[in-house]
Amino acid sequence: MSRREIFRRIGWAMLLGLLIGVFVNEVTFALLRESSRAPQTIELVIPRGTAEMIARGEQPPSLPSYMTFVAGDVLVIRNQDRVAHQMGPLWIPAFSEARLNIATTGSYTNACSFQTTNAFNFDVREPLTTWTRLRGILMSGVPLGILLALYAIVAWPERKKNRT
Repeated sequence: MSRREIFRRIGWAMLLGLLIGVFVNEVTFALLRESSRAPQTIELVIPRGTAEMIARGEQPPSLPSYMTFVAGDVLVIRNQDRVAHQMGPLWIPAFSEARLNIATTGSYTNACSFQTTNAFNFDVREPLTTWTRLRGILMSGVPLGILLALYAIVAWPERKKNRT
């Protein structure tokens, strides 16, 4: 097999691997659209009567006990209750609001007065950027291209040309 044929096969295999990587990653990002997004401001409203519901052991239906954020999000908690509430480092007096800048990825549990479990759990994921998408394509497409190139060189023998 000539060098030219080897490089041609490697080139086509890498191109095919990258195209498959683009397809797989873009489909994945489309399916995970809610958790793979750009940072934004998210509002959480503590409704009136929450303290009384918590005292009775009832969970307010409008308050989630778990949320997923993206690094860079800002959580705005609006307290419409007559009682002050706390969530982690935030103290939210009655009829006011507090903001939490979410900067670091990871899983968190904060003490929370507006949950029956007295805890508010949330995950923080990496935001979706052009670099994130490109990195995903390269991390899947390049290894696949290399495997396809090896397969193309080893498994497919060179075609013999008929000379007449």
